[in-house]
Amino acid sequence: MAVYVIRKEGGHHEPPADIGVIIESVKVLNELPSFTSACALLLGMIYIITLAYPKPLRFTFEVFQKVLLQLDQHMMSPKVQILFRRLQ
Repeated sequence: MAVYVIRKEGGHHEPPADIGVIIESVKVLNELPSFTSACALLLGMIYIITLAYPKPLRFTFEVFQKVLLQLDQHMMSPKVQILFRRLQ
């Protein structure tokens, strides 16, 4: 799973040429308006398709889903529950 941003060479101050989402080596979304939109759509697809989070990022995605988006809060892992309590 990945969010990609393609910029023109040397165009760091210009809008990106393309922003999109890749899941399992397949480009599933492209020409998105912003990196933020791409992240939100990736999380939505993970939730709707019931994909497993990538192991190195499982807690990051779980925090986004269960703490920030407040989806399935009753099913938090112990590590995320501790963070959630500290944030309250």
